[in-house]
Amino acid sequence: MYKTQVSHFTYDFKTLRNLLAKASPARSGDYLAGVAAVNNLERVAAQWALADVPLKQFLNEALVPYEQDEITRLIIDEHDKSAFAAISHLTIGDFRDWLLSEQASTEVLTAIAPGLTPEMVAAVSKIMRIQDLILVAKKCRVITRFRGTIGLENRLSTRLQPNHPTDSPAGVAASILDGLLYGCGDAVIGVNPASDNLEATLQLLHMLHNVIERYQIPTQACVLAHVTTTLKAIEQGAPVDLVFQSIAGTQKANDSFGINLNLLQQAHHAALELERGSLGDNCMYFETGQGSALSANAHEGMDQQTCEARAYAVARKFKPLLVNSVVGFIGPEYLYDGKQIIRAGLEDHFCGKLLGLPMGCDICYTNHAEADQDDMDMLLTQFAVAGGTFIMGVPGADDVMLNYQSTSFHDALYLRQVLGLKPAPEFEQWLQKHHIFDDENQLTHPSAIPTLFKTAIQKIQRGSDEKG
Repeated sequence: MYKTQVSHFTYDFKTLRNLLAKASPARSGDYLAGVAAVNNLERVAAQWALADVPLKQFLNEALVPYEQDEITRLIIDEHDKSAFAAISHLTIGDFRDWLLSEQASTEVLTAIAPGLTPEMVAAVSKIMRIQDLILVAKKCRVITRFRGTIGLENRLSTRLQPNHPTDSPAGVAASILDGLLYGCGDAVIGVNPASDNLEATLQLLHMLHNVIERYQIPTQACVLAHVTTTLKAIEQGAPVDLVFQSIAGTQKANDSFGINLNLLQQAHHAALELERGSLGDNCMYFETGQGSALSANAHEGMDQQTCEARAYAVARKFKPLLVNSVVGFIGPEYLYDGKQIIRAGLEDHFCGKLLGLPMGCDICYTNHAEADQDDMDMLLTQFAVAGGTFIMGVPGADDVMLNYQSTSFHDALYLRQVLGLKPAPEFEQWLQKHHIFDDENQLTHPSAIPTLFKTAIQKIQRGSDEKG
């Protein structure tokens, strides 16, 4: 039991899981789950009590029983005790102070990452202000490689997201052209298929491969189909760069997604065997989102932010190129308004980076949420200041297939201009070679640029199943 006294009231929190939930900043999903603090006084009391919990306690008290949850087993079995030793004497409150100190340099944070559990980083995030989350995440540096180098200092990458409501290859190609001409796409050119069937997936995979190969674009493609569909595509010889899958922080939630660790291991092995990366072999792409476990009634009594952090243990096992928190996509039932979305996005980035993951953020909201583009501009700017790895580039910031609001090609330009950020170095050189960016990384628009892709688009329009 965890006990504290605040303003003449004594608060008892029976379990660590209960304490974490009560200490979490207010959000609608936790109220929906019935795990949130009843008021701000109880929340402060829980945060106070949480600050006194030793980090070691998180290795002794599992939030979900070891015997019934493979994510818990993964966290415990793969914990690096030697990396943990340097901070093992700290409490959560001490850990916060240490993270904010000059002692916690980029090199030191990289060294301790394998010794941190998701529950530890979720806990410390709950007693941190937004500026604390930004400061610590900024010091973390996670670098991954496939055909480009993602995550270098003073770099910001983008996922070019050319979705189409009918998976039209011509429509997808038009959006790809638009994004490339704005300097987007170095993280990945990633398409969410409108229907998760093998034929559509194969068609899109071949089209993306053709565009990248024809113009020697130093990036990678991904069709965000279910992992089982991607495995079937690999079996048929499809040109798969990255394997995608949505993941969650409990075994039950992943069951609802139709996945488990063994299946992800199989997919990872299959992608590695293709050897399609020219610079590295980080070949997995994961997406997560606060509230996903709750929406599947599989949160196991945990608050949604702690569930989210546990998903990062799954991601970390497979050394992904990219991890994307789709922070506002699930809806206001889980993150009610702009304030909650902003806080959640920065928490996710902080937790993922501390655990050693290349964190991006789909800075987004659904049209029935109490949020607008001004809120997204705040999260966009703060995320970039915090050293975020990548953001989305969606035509007009309005995804016409998924029907939600995200960030646009222009938003990436804004961040690069205001903060002096560059694309991945290999992609930067390609942009300059084709006069899309000038030597100072400023966008150019010479009239000859559209001819660069004219032939490819004409071929796709003539026949979307053409492989040449």
